[in-house]
Amino acid sequence: MADVQAPRGMHDVLPEDAALWQFIREAARRVPARFDYHEIATPLVENERVFLRAVGEDSDIGSKELYAFDDRGGDRLALRPEGTAGVVRAYVEHGMASRPHPLRLWYLGPFFRYDRPQAGRYRQLNQFGVELFGDPTPAADAEVMDLQRSFYEEMGLDDLTLRINSIGTPETRARYIEDLTAHFRPHVDTLSADSRRRLETNVLRILDSKEDAEHDAVRNAPEILDYLDDDDRAHFDAVRAYLEALGIAYTVDPRIVRGLDYYTRTVWEFEPAEAGGQSTVGGGGRYDGLVEMLGGQPTPAVGFGTGIERIVINLKERVFADGLPAEPVDVVTIPLGEQGPAAALKAASQLREVGLKVRNGTPGRSMKAQLRNANRANALYALIIGDGEVASGTAQLKPLNARGDQLTVPLDDVATAIHEAQARQ
Repeated sequence: MADVQAPRGMHDVLPEDAALWQFIREAARRVPARFDYHEIATPLVENERVFLRAVGEDSDIGSKELYAFDDRGGDRLALRPEGTAGVVRAYVEHGMASRPHPLRLWYLGPFFRYDRPQAGRYRQLNQFGVELFGDPTPAADAEVMDLQRSFYEEMGLDDLTLRINSIGTPETRARYIEDLTAHFRPHVDTLSADSRRRLETNVLRILDSKEDAEHDAVRNAPEILDYLDDDDRAHFDAVRAYLEALGIAYTVDPRIVRGLDYYTRTVWEFEPAEAGGQSTVGGGGRYDGLVEMLGGQPTPAVGFGTGIERIVINLKERVFADGLPAEPVDVVTIPLGEQGPAAALKAASQLREVGLKVRNGTPGRSMKAQLRNANRANALYALIIGDGEVASGTAQLKPLNARGDQLTVPLDDVATAIHEAQARQ
């Protein structure tokens, strides 16, 4: 075991996984562009107040998971634990309310939570998310869910289950919280320590407790859907109608309450089929009061966030069980003799300039060993250059994973010969 290791809950992305991560990043750029969303990037560090105002000091993030510290200037800062609060802070600070609305934004990057490490859950996590500002209609909720679904399907995750709920407005929720607290109070001695704490700080979170999921008091708790007022219900009914018009299957789940204080009305989660609500890949919701909470004008908003690590796990298990197919190398050079290495380096550079993927061989190794490595790289062609080839101004172009015969080609015409050979495939 090495003396120096990555901090607990933080992990490396090794070369064998890098292509999968890049595959996800590329999908995260393509899909929002189709919906006319635009990238925004916020600092990894924010003033601690940004997050405490947004997520609530009594939430798990605010009370237990925030990486907070004093900097040398005496400011209280925190590593960002989620994406929405920082984007809203930027929206307010830069006067983005004056821009044409609805305003559609997306982000991608690392976040930090002092959480208990487990499969798919790390203390440094990566997240892709979108935020839509300025549209209060149910159609905006459906659009954001459609974008999230499209993102998953773009990568081959086309069998995730969408679960939706409405948690109403703050006024609706206040009535519900009062009754929910009264419901749980007689059972306090039989609840877990976390749920006993949440009974005093954030009683809604008891509903998504993993420890108490099978507790009778949780299973028989009142449902927030019974507390919605007429406007809440009309909004939720319209969201459902839009999803049905889009052909997006969903399940209504009154146990989805979200862990952050800023959510209102529609909330949702995507999870693998038969996951039992414990393997959420991503979730989102409406947060019409957050912009005002962080100092802006009242602005309706809706968005989602999805963890990249969870996506990696699902892609490995269900889409790329044998690994992401590696992009083949077009050419591997085989430098031989004393003059071959310099000529091979030059030829490789010229081939890259015309867009070919080229791996340069290792001078001093036998042709047999270099050809073996070229095959391992799944190369289409080997370009053999030794002292004899340099003297004659030629190279040997040998097909490996391509059809055709070995050719002797002028060094200056290697790119043309390869393109002509590829055209004959």
